[in-house]
Amino acid sequence: MNPLLAVAGTVPLTHWGVIRAHGPEAAAFLHGQLTNSITALDVSHARLAGYCSAKGRLLASFIAWKAPDGDLLLACHASVLAATLKRLSMFVLRARCQLSDASANQSLQGVAGAPAAAVVGDLPVWGQREVAQATWIRLPDAPGTVVRALCIGTAPAVPALGEGVWQWLEVASGVPTIEAATVDSFVPQMVNFELLGGVDFRKGCYPGQEVVARSQ
Repeated sequence: MNPLLAVAGTVPLTHWGVIRAHGPEAAAFLHGQLTNSITALDVSHARLAGYCSAKGRLLASFIAWKAPDGDLLLACHASVLAATLKRLSMFVLRARCQLSDASANQSLQGVAGAPAAAVVGDLPVWGQREVAQATWIRLPDAPGTVVRALCIGTAPAVPALGEGVWQWLEVASGVPTIEAATVDSFVPQMVNFELLGGVDFRKGCYPGQEVVARSQ
């Protein structure tokens, strides 16, 4: 029996952090900075997105979603959050967009197996819904059809998974997470971004776009 099939539970994602983008031009600003379409983001769909250097190398990877209050939230590895927030803030200029570290106000939980399937099993990958004042995002499954979800808020009372188990599921699902040790090392295609829907090749310019397009 595939041991993955028995994986079921939740784990606090303490190695992640969250950037909040607030303001009427927040979506337009992020759309011009990230690899994926942000202006089309709604409360039913999340996005995988990357932030690249001018050379097309990933400086951060995000799961981006729209909160019920209209703010945009970007979950990333905690080790890159401060540097990424500082760099993004340099380019806001006159845009009506305020960026801040919202990690302290966002409880991120990884949920796997039957508890995840019970909430997001009928959603497409990167689908999003609100359940009991929590935001749920369906993530790509791990092999063995293990359903995975990101819960922002209070997760269900189910058995706890070790952080190492969740990280193993991340690797098995093929979803990359850029952290401090891998900053500026990969163009998006080198870490499956285009296969996971993390690059919109039809959108306008963003840092590194020409290099990413040529790599494709």
